[in-house]
Amino acid sequence: MESSGAGDDGDPVADLRRWEDSGALWRLLQVDGSRATVGLLTCDGGEEVGRLECHGPELVRFLARRGGNDDGARTRWPDP
Repeated sequence: MESSGAGDDGDPVADLRRWEDSGALWRLLQVDGSRATVGLLTCDGGEEVGRLECHGPELVRFLARRGGNDDGARTRWPDP
């Protein structure tokens, strides 16, 4: 799994967890095979402030099912 555009550790799950824990929102923008693009949104969901590129079939399937955290529900992240 690789990421770009968010954290420096290259772990998209950790990046999205931190983003969500800080109260900000994220939304799946595109899925292309085993690659997904996630929009990183402001806390009110009104503005995209970054993007995260995620790779790996399991993570992409998870993101495709979840779609984002803008529905008010906490994300149940997959185990590392």
